[in-house]
Amino acid sequence: MKISVAEWIYLDDQGICSAEHLMEISGLSDTELGDLIDTGVIPAVDDTAQVKSFALRHVVTAKIARKLRDDFELDLQGLTLAMTLVRRIESLESALKDAKIHLDRTIANR
Repeated sequence: MKISVAEWIYLDDQGICSAEHLMEISGLSDTELGDLIDTGVIPAVDDTAQVKSFALRHVVTAKIARKLRDDFELDLQGLTLAMTLVRRIESLESALKDAKIHLDRTIANR
């Protein structure tokens, strides 16, 4: 069996996609995605733009949201709460990583 990769997409903050693309890729409904956008879980690149666009890294966020919705049978409020907590955990993990790096540098410079 031969597997061919025709296109690679780097999911970062540089590339953008539409809400329709996020819904298509993730399987979230318009209402579910809209709530995640409204609560800031998936922020738009430019809030003032008529047509909203999103960083490609939010494809992963949307897929996680759909998986949590399906696995735990979450309603809209439960999904929003779960994703808000996931985002907070990621933020805390990043801060902890930065603190460890800073501590390691401080100890190494003694």
